[in-house]
Amino acid sequence: MADEKTIALNRRARHDFTIDETFEAGIVLTGTEIKSIRAGKVNLSDAYARIERDEAWLVGAHIAPFEQANRYNHEPKRVRKLLLHRGEIDELLGRTKAKGQTIVPLRLYLTGKGRAKLELGLARGKNLFDRRRDIADRDAKRDIAREMADAQRGR
Repeated sequence: MADEKTIALNRRARHDFTIDETFEAGIVLTGTEIKSIRAGKVNLSDAYARIERDEAWLVGAHIAPFEQANRYNHEPKRVRKLLLHRGEIDELLGRTKAKGQTIVPLRLYLTGKGRAKLELGLARGKNLFDRRRDIADRDAKRDIAREMADAQRGR
């Protein structure tokens, strides 16, 4: 959507995992956390989501402390609650238990209303040969695009 502003991408997730399905979740944040997110001080590379006691939690996401805050600043690596519908939580719980899939955050973005949302992916881990195949496919596409561009220029 045009009114979304991406704050942080988890590029490592698409490299290490095959994403089967995506979900959108809200995040419960404190005041200094949302200010730090708007400043772009977020790292999702080591983060994952976990379902405990019928609630979804974001673990390992680093939101840097807000520089202008006083003694009420937040803990950078604290566990944050994710806001999902009950049906989505049940589906995620069932799929992670049954198929051995994991829940990884893909990107953090701000909506047009200023709310922070997290795009979650239901993922399966890639094997080494899967990663090599992806790299080979990407290189082949790049070579084809280069040849097509050269042909159009008349070289």
